[in-house]
Amino acid sequence: MANPNFGALTTADEVADYYKEQIKGKTIIVTGVSVGGLGLYTAQVLAVHSPSLIILAARSQSSLKAAQEALQKTSPNCETKLLTLDLSSIGKVREAAKEVISWTDVPKIDIVINNAAIMATPWSKSEDGIEQQFATNHIGTFLFTNLIMSKVIAAKGRVVNVSSAGHKYGPVRFDDINFKDGAEYDPDTAYGQSKTAGILYTLSLASKLKDKGVTTFSLHPGAIMTNLGRHVPMEVWVEKGFMNADGTQNKDCNVSFKTVPQGAATTVTAALDPNIKDRSGAYLVDCRVDRQGDGFEQALAPYAVDEENAKKLWDLSEELVGEKFDF
Repeated sequence: MANPNFGALTTADEVADYYKEQIKGKTIIVTGVSVGGLGLYTAQVLAVHSPSLIILAARSQSSLKAAQEALQKTSPNCETKLLTLDLSSIGKVREAAKEVISWTDVPKIDIVINNAAIMATPWSKSEDGIEQQFATNHIGTFLFTNLIMSKVIAAKGRVVNVSSAGHKYGPVRFDDINFKDGAEYDPDTAYGQSKTAGILYTLSLASKLKDKGVTTFSLHPGAIMTNLGRHVPMEVWVEKGFMNADGTQNKDCNVSFKTVPQGAATTVTAALDPNIKDRSGAYLVDCRVDRQGDGFEQALAPYAVDEENAKKLWDLSEELVGEKFDF
């Protein structure tokens, strides 16, 4: 049963221990596993409870090696595979997905945790001409997940898309995802667009995969100081009230910061909790399914739960990657 005591202060370790039977023997892929971040911590707490395999995915070999070493310190007997995955490049995403499909020793994938992201980066476009945050946080994830979906379907598995309350910074600009080629670019609005896309993508997957036994969830992990925010200038953190001028956290800020173990808890809940299986497509906050319209603090923006927006995003995403997906 679900643990009614889980909430904002719950750690990923506590969640993984509570649902440890859901981990045993499973094949799990986690993207964005940089040292010190939520992705690696998520992988580490899952590795403790005897999964069959943890696939670590990151942009560079150096990040992957560092992540593997960190994981093996805490779980030396856990089998791992390393996957170089550059989500900003459609071509490189296709190469990574092709590699996963080619692994004959990995016939199925039980859990996909799409954790990798960038935030509030300076204006730039991907090699495919797509605004960088949208390219990395959504288009790359959309393509990679869809290309390996046959192995997720084989497991009747689960897909977890790490989004953010930051989706409220902005909707998907369907007619202008590139902000007038950068002329109207705002880093926060672009981040919001990409995180809204993750929620809408989750809704579409839930609908398209409901007859395949695959479930999917999106979530807000909370406010956590990780290297995700490395592109945000300190003066911006200070201006928003998150930080003091000396670089310390502002204790008077109305945002409650979480530790990395607390921040990874909702991801682990979304990946493991068997009691939310009939809520596929839902958005989790503080280890619970968000109760839209129930006075819940982190309620979703209306544009992020709009089914027409979800359909428009799916069509746009297929157009951008040059491929249609029918599961």
